[in-house]
Amino acid sequence: MRVHAATGPLSASAADTLVVGVFEGDDVGHPGLAALLDAGEARRAAGSLALAHEGTRRWLLAGLGGREDWNAEAARVSAAKVAARAAELGVKSLCWELPDGSSDAVAGAVVEGTILACYRFDRYREQPRDPSEQLPPLEELSVSSRSELGPALARAQVIAEAANAARTLQDTPSNDMTPTDLANRAQALAEELDGVSVSIEGRQAIVARGMGAFAAVAAGSYEEPALITMRYDGPGASGPVLGFVGKAVTFDSGGISLKPGEHMEDMKYDMSGGAAVIEAIAAIARLEEPVRVIGVVGATENMPSGRSVRPGDIVHTLAGISVEVNNTDAEGRLVLADCIAHAIAEGAERLVDLATLTGACLVALGHTHAGLLSNDEAWCSEVAAAAQRTGELAWRLPLHPEYAKLVRGTFADLNNAPAGRLAGAITAAEFLHRFAGETPWVHLDIAGTAWNLGRAYAEKGGSGYGVRLLIDLASAAGEAG
Repeated sequence: MRVHAATGPLSASAADTLVVGVFEGDDVGHPGLAALLDAGEARRAAGSLALAHEGTRRWLLAGLGGREDWNAEAARVSAAKVAARAAELGVKSLCWELPDGSSDAVAGAVVEGTILACYRFDRYREQPRDPSEQLPPLEELSVSSRSELGPALARAQVIAEAANAARTLQDTPSNDMTPTDLANRAQALAEELDGVSVSIEGRQAIVARGMGAFAAVAAGSYEEPALITMRYDGPGASGPVLGFVGKAVTFDSGGISLKPGEHMEDMKYDMSGGAAVIEAIAAIARLEEPVRVIGVVGATENMPSGRSVRPGDIVHTLAGISVEVNNTDAEGRLVLADCIAHAIAEGAERLVDLATLTGACLVALGHTHAGLLSNDEAWCSEVAAAAQRTGELAWRLPLHPEYAKLVRGTFADLNNAPAGRLAGAITAAEFLHRFAGETPWVHLDIAGTAWNLGRAYAEKGGSGYGVRLLIDLASAAGEAG
């Protein structure tokens, strides 16, 4: 999609469809749209849309609700709803007129909402035999404003396309998105982008490193696991080295502790944290952010076989901590434990891990917020602020020594699945806390936000959650540095 800024009047745009927003209590200058409002065919409520024609061109009136509620997330949602209607109409070029006083963040959100809403995953669908049955994609988006928006729009396009790239990785079925396939994507990005390098290590190297927890999860599958370590060194980088760690279980059967069959097909999404890390680092490089980032992605399948890790087994981690495997379906924390220790050993000074880790977090927070847990107040505040700015919301849950007691082992230092299912999202984070140690660390449990988000720009399938948050966080670190 081509994206550009326009500073002239909306009527001067060459787009075939023009979009005008209207707030509660406001009027519009276009006679046809004003008539729709007067007749009650159009409303000012947020999310409402009305269509008018003028010659060969369409005008869309988008209700924006109260002016006091107009922010980046509202713009993202409104733009997505406009994009959905545009797709129904077969629109090829769209021009948005931004309301006066809209910030660069709002302008960027219009671009994000449009591009995210235009995402399609139809690789496996039969194409219509009759070309007339296939609606053309939106080819061009322009945003009209009195101020210069070019850099903000270009940045937003990079960010939204990165999120959609992560969604493609998420939505690809596990037979075509193995750990090797994910590693190949990281390798291709490193070859394409300046400042990005990657190393990929397989089963033997993982074992040789002493990453016994990661290796135990991978043991049951005949697919080769991959320890993916990406680095980005931005121009003029300063400040702490950021460490982004992603869980990438490309299919999670639960192992010997087999999951119920219902909705098991969704377990292709258990690699969503890794997808977010890979594509966020690529976008950070494209934006030439002046930061240093280490990305560690633990990619494996979790499968039952004669060589699978068993309940009751004890494994040894890279950090020298032993773990009783009480439940092989609590595998994500085993992978992350070694990956967090690896990121610290590689020089990460501030950590964020992203993982579809616990069903308990989905029960607690639904699809609206990810769970956020941290050992450092200042770093937690920075991550929470990035979540708020990007609309990738996160809600803080507590860490406490009493929760930490629940993950103590009987025959080893830790257990990976405390009995009783108490505080499941928190105890999983307390397990990871042991491996983060004193390094400032934030854990994001994205089990409820990684797919089927239910928002206008990511209703079904992979959401790309975390990509925009990590990019924003890196940007803020670059500015502070």
